[in-house]
Amino acid sequence: MEELAEKAGITVRTLRFYRERKLIPPPRREGRIAWYDDTHLARLRTISALLERGHTLNGIAELAEAFDHGRDVGELLGLGEPSEETPVRLSPEELADVFAGQVTGENLAAALDLGYLGTDGGEIVHISRRLLDVSAALVREGIPLADVLTAARRVREHTEALAELFTTLVLTEDRTPDDLQRLRPLAKSVVEAELSMAMDRRLRDHPGPRDHRDHQDGRDPRPEGPGEAAQRS
Repeated sequence: MEELAEKAGITVRTLRFYRERKLIPPPRREGRIAWYDDTHLARLRTISALLERGHTLNGIAELAEAFDHGRDVGELLGLGEPSEETPVRLSPEELADVFAGQVTGENLAAALDLGYLGTDGGEIVHISRRLLDVSAALVREGIPLADVLTAARRVREHTEALAELFTTLVLTEDRTPDDLQRLRPLAKSVVEAELSMAMDRRLRDHPGPRDHRDHQDGRDPRPEGPGEAAQRS
């Protein structure tokens, strides 16, 4: 314990306090000897970094609990399965920086439950660079991470249904999973086109601020033709 505290740059008393709060996993024991390793040192350095970023010990405890109960990266990625997504490795501190103070225990648990995150030693693995970038962009736009994760769960439900629909369509008796993989881009094109048109419909149904003011003033928000302008004058 003294050696671990010295390497981590903290006091033995602080280390004992972290152990009591279950911020670090218990040591491996051989009789009366307790062995600490690089995993414990990495966790202690993570705690120090998160404290420097303004996280509280209660918040760090919640993160540690969610982190310790997260799925292993091998289980998360499903070794050997095809994927077009690129996993991203992050330290806990880097993940906290990406989402600027919104990496709470609750949000981390939700992301782990969704399968967005897995653990690999002292690192966190996000299953998809694209999903990570989009989630971070939405948070930067002012949308709370909790709302992003709630929406992600609903998106997951719909996309699972779409995947099942396309799989049923393609995998007839004379086709194999190789055919499904080959025709996969067609399914993506259909979904992208339908989503684009659905967004168009939503934009038409929800006028912008200027159009909304014009409706309140009793004016037609559509552009005037030359004849209409002449009559008005």
